[in-house]
Amino acid sequence: MKLHLKKASLLFAGILVGGKLLAQSGDTTHRSPDYVTPFSGNSSYNTWSIGVSGGILTPYTIFGSNRRQDFTSPNANLGYGAYVKYQVTPAVGFQADFVGGKLTADHGQPDANGTSLWRSYSTMVNYAASVSANITVGNISWHDNKSAIQPYVTFGFGTMNYTPVLTAEDGTTLNFHSPGSGAIDEVFLPVGAGIKFDLTRGINLDLGYQVNFAYSDNLDGYNYGSTNDRFSYAHIGLEFALGSRSKPQLATHNPVSSMRQEYMMENQSTRSLLEGQLAAQRAQNDQLRDQLNAANANFAKLTMDSDGDGVSDYFDKCPGTPTGTKVDGSGCPLPVPVVTQPDTKVYVTEEDKRVVNEAVKNLEFDFNKATIREHSFASLDQLAALLINKHFNLKLAGYTDNVGGADYNLRLSRDRAQAVKTYLVSKGVQDSQIQAEGYGKEHPIASNKTAKGRQTNRRVEFTIF
Repeated sequence: MKLHLKKASLLFAGILVGGKLLAQSGDTTHRSPDYVTPFSGNSSYNTWSIGVSGGILTPYTIFGSNRRQDFTSPNANLGYGAYVKYQVTPAVGFQADFVGGKLTADHGQPDANGTSLWRSYSTMVNYAASVSANITVGNISWHDNKSAIQPYVTFGFGTMNYTPVLTAEDGTTLNFHSPGSGAIDEVFLPVGAGIKFDLTRGINLDLGYQVNFAYSDNLDGYNYGSTNDRFSYAHIGLEFALGSRSKPQLATHNPVSSMRQEYMMENQSTRSLLEGQLAAQRAQNDQLRDQLNAANANFAKLTMDSDGDGVSDYFDKCPGTPTGTKVDGSGCPLPVPVVTQPDTKVYVTEEDKRVVNEAVKNLEFDFNKATIREHSFASLDQLAALLINKHFNLKLAGYTDNVGGADYNLRLSRDRAQAVKTYLVSKGVQDSQIQAEGYGKEHPIASNKTAKGRQTNRRVEFTIF
């Protein structure tokens, strides 16, 4: 038991030393639920709270050695406690504490003759009532809006009432108490430390460790040596804030955060005011700019020359003349002399006709598409060379059979004729040399009642001139 208590005490002390402040950040430009106007009185907070706890009550403490105690083998028993606290500032509060339970230990120290008189003792702590100062050492965070953990220390003064019972080595018991009272009343000094965690608004989890120094050597009923008795209470409990849920708890409040929020909100208000004034000034500037633009537009009418012919629009009687056109003083085009070009005769040979017929014969498209198949390219390349060398013009007429809607067939025939033109132009033929038209299912050259006839009607006719 002694080893377990030492481990538990060292672990708890490590939590106290190693714990750091956790915090929750928020938007400082809006009032959080815990916001309080800076320099407000305590009436803006919940200052009263109550707490209940349960834990381990034992003669063992982290101070001194058990070998110097009246009984060298302390035991652990269930203890309980409660308190009422009034918070004066975010860091300082005063509380009335109550602790009760049983203390037991074994192996009493031997007397001067080396004989152990007592096997064990059991003391019922009827109550240990005290008034303590509670100093919160970490409720203000300089980095975050609200602290989530508050380490604290306590120290105070109180009175306790207890009844010790000694058990001798032979098993007999002896009640040790003041004559006629049935119990002993004595003064004690409680000193403690702990950490509180904010669970929800107004409810805190309390982990604490308290050492109580009795002002006598009677707590175990055995006066051995000159050392006063002491005992510890390691506990876990809940603290409940009393008052309105709309108010923050003073012990967990961060006044630095409220001051920062106040500054940010005032800064936001000033910014909004300046932004409104700036928007009004911009609107006024836009109005002045519109008036200036209107005046410039009226002035530009006298000097603007939209068609660039050298005559302003105000005096131009023929607006919109093409660029480079020579005009008179009123902006109208000057007469262009007609130059008669001699007629050039073009002769179509049998070889030329063969090239055209080969291109028509070999021309095929993918089914129901305007995509030319690859084996048609060679004949079309020869036709392109013919058009380039002899400057022939070419008319393409696309046709379909009567299967499908009229609009679709017309569009497909045009697309196929245009596909042939696009291919020939890509081979160097001038775009102006080729006319591409589509006529859909018009002008069939075979019957559409047979598959062969419909295939014949799906064609592109070539005419050179």
